[in-house]
Amino acid sequence: MNETPGMNVFLTGGSGFVGQHLITRLVGDGHTVWALARSDQAAQKVERAGARPVRGDLADLADLADPADLADLADLAGLADLADLNGSGSQPAWLNSLQESDVVVHAAARMAFWGEDAGFERDNHRPTLALFRAAAAAGVRRFVLISAAAVSTDRNRGPAVVAEDTPTGDSVIAYGRVKLATEQALTETATPGMELIILRPPFIWGTGMTTLDETVASGRFAFIDNGRHTMDFVHVANLAAATAAALTQGRDRGVYYITHGTPMAMRDFFTPVMGALGADVSKAPSLPFAVATLLGRVLDRTARMLRRPTPPPLYNWLVAIMGRDRSYDITRARTELGYRPEVTFAAGVKEMRAAAGPRE
Repeated sequence: MNETPGMNVFLTGGSGFVGQHLITRLVGDGHTVWALARSDQAAQKVERAGARPVRGDLADLADLADPADLADLADLAGLADLADLNGSGSQPAWLNSLQESDVVVHAAARMAFWGEDAGFERDNHRPTLALFRAAAAAGVRRFVLISAAAVSTDRNRGPAVVAEDTPTGDSVIAYGRVKLATEQALTETATPGMELIILRPPFIWGTGMTTLDETVASGRFAFIDNGRHTMDFVHVANLAAATAAALTQGRDRGVYYITHGTPMAMRDFFTPVMGALGADVSKAPSLPFAVATLLGRVLDRTARMLRRPTPPPLYNWLVAIMGRDRSYDITRARTELGYRPEVTFAAGVKEMRAAAGPRE
């Protein structure tokens, strides 16, 4: 990969699972990372990881009436008008850090597999578009968005192997639908002088992950069709490597799937990964796809009608993910970003087991 030490990187989401690994990688490559931190605890975490904390909150940008109401970039020069747009009466001070930044890496997002579109539009879409336009106005040269492969998790089985030019369909979850809308909005927003790179990782895993904590704690886990369907994934360190490459490599408005490049059957993935987290799923029950589809639709519809804040044990998204083959072609990432996965699946599992320590 072509690395350019000495860049100033403004990072959102730095105190999270992915963000911590991004800081470690970027600082290790010689960059200075300024990480947005909304609390003292978050500031301490990013500082320990090697970044310089910037106190602020993306929620400062979430109250915009509509992203389309934002002024033109020329009107945002110096960031003087943002306070009037969000009604706060004062400009969020942390935005000044953008003026010293070469690149923005936007990794922060509310990630959930249940919820309504409106919530993700408020928490993810609007702040992202506002940050994007403010970054362009501040003279940032490149904006790297950590999006998600969930943009293409549609309701139909579709192709088993997905590339960037494969139609995304209609994502089965609000998180994916809004992520796609955000990608489209940024791509269509003219930002002379600032390039946009979009990364689409699928399931992100590795030491420190929290995605499966609730599943491990509940002890509820089941396969569909005995876990034979192919899935794709990316170790968090590999995503960090791709992000480091995206600081300088890739074409403007380029979209890139980022995976290990080694898709495997779900049973072969989840058994060792869940085992490293302390849960034995080697003998987990299984449902036939047809049964899972019918049951998932009923439970999903019922939970939505009752406005349940959390998903039922089986719902449409789980069926879409667990009940079909799906992997992602990373040819474009290899050729345009120079991306090469650095951590193998076996090495990642070994690291997780070592971090967990001995169990009784």
